[in-house]
Amino acid sequence: MKVVVDTNVLVSAALRDKEPQAVIECIVARSDLEWIISPEIMIEYKEVLARLKFGFTEPILRQWNDLLDASTTTVEVGIVLNFPRDRKDAKFLACALAADADFFVTGDKDFTQAEKLVHTTILPVSLFKKLVCDISE
Repeated sequence: MKVVVDTNVLVSAALRDKEPQAVIECIVARSDLEWIISPEIMIEYKEVLARLKFGFTEPILRQWNDLLDASTTTVEVGIVLNFPRDRKDAKFLACALAADADFFVTGDKDFTQAEKLVHTTILPVSLFKKLVCDISE
């Protein structure tokens, strides 16, 4: 199953929030799950993790960057979606659409209206964990 992960989930996992961290570990560990990104999403992931306000040390940043490089599959997105609710987040929906992703995991409630734009199931972290991660592969 193909999974797109919102930046807020990744940052929460890096900050050691239990559910987001468990979801990232689940996606990385399970062979039936594929973490899908676009080049634009990878740039955002790395830029946001590097923000000083999070206080990640160089070794921690390197660890997360290595994980991202090793555990994600990059797709080229030739689609531009009009998502006026939050234009900067349209890249996640476009990636999900381009990859025909099964799930988009987010902590952002702005995406509830987005289900009309993509066939991807949009789930909050806790529900994805319960429905996907807490069930054996």
